[in-house]
Amino acid sequence: MKNNRCIANDVEAVITSYNQKDMILEAVYSLCNQTMLPANIIVVDDGSTDRDSIEILEHLKEDKNIPVPITVVHQSNGGVSKARNTGISKTQSPMVLILDGDDKLEPSYIEEVRQLLVENSSMGELAMEEPTMVAASSWMHTFGVLDSIVCASGGDIVSFLPRNCCPATHMLRREIWEKSGGYDNSMRQGFEDWDFFLSMLETNSNAHIGIVPKPLICYRTAPASANIKSMEKRLELMRFIMEKHKKSYQENMIDVILGLESISMSRLYGWETEIGHALLENQSISQISKDFVKSPSYGDGGMAAAVRIASLIK
Repeated sequence: MKNNRCIANDVEAVITSYNQKDMILEAVYSLCNQTMLPANIIVVDDGSTDRDSIEILEHLKEDKNIPVPITVVHQSNGGVSKARNTGISKTQSPMVLILDGDDKLEPSYIEEVRQLLVENSSMGELAMEEPTMVAASSWMHTFGVLDSIVCASGGDIVSFLPRNCCPATHMLRREIWEKSGGYDNSMRQGFEDWDFFLSMLETNSNAHIGIVPKPLICYRTAPASANIKSMEKRLELMRFIMEKHKKSYQENMIDVILGLESISMSRLYGWETEIGHALLENQSISQISKDFVKSPSYGDGGMAAAVRIASLIK
């Protein structure tokens, strides 16, 4: 790969890896194929034990096809939060791209996401204030077991309190990483991204996270992925986040409750529509759907949904 493209000297990339075999090559080469290259690539191996994965990382150090400097850092297994903090601590550029070793990027990711942050920096300079966009990312194209487009919204802290609104792969301002305290190394069960975004958004009352409305992240999906497993502990993890960021939740309690209710209503409406369509087409429905129609929940819109379903088939 010849380096005849522009290099973003204000952006360095950090990739975390753990027993990911040749998937790490896909992640690294997706950076090498960017329309605007990062100034440097740092791969942090979080204590891989798989021999093939370790050998691939060793070969990366000598790969002449990589058009920018690449460093491979090895550390004992400490979790993705610690690996990201380690990588970011070794950067010096004002912006840092965070990428998981099993994902990859479309060629224009750095160019387009960086532009969001640069434009916001210019606005901050004109107003003699610090930039308010603390990080930025894009929509995701999932591949593997699920082929879909996931449209993260970004936003301010009010948007992020009910749910995470930004992919784990993102570009952050290094000074905000320092100011926020970085990723929480104690979080090894999931939701470390959500927690980190809240910490960054708490550094400035006008802070927000930007999103390029294009699927520029290729996100690998698998049944046993860390993201899927974290859903099993969702309530436990949410409690931890709410207690850690209690002040923000208290100050925005009404918006948080309404945000959660909006999510609940949207999912209930989708379920209601699916049940109604199946009944109109004389198709069978699941036992849980039958139980819902027979004995709907009360006080959360469930009874109203059941009435609408029953009205369709009367």
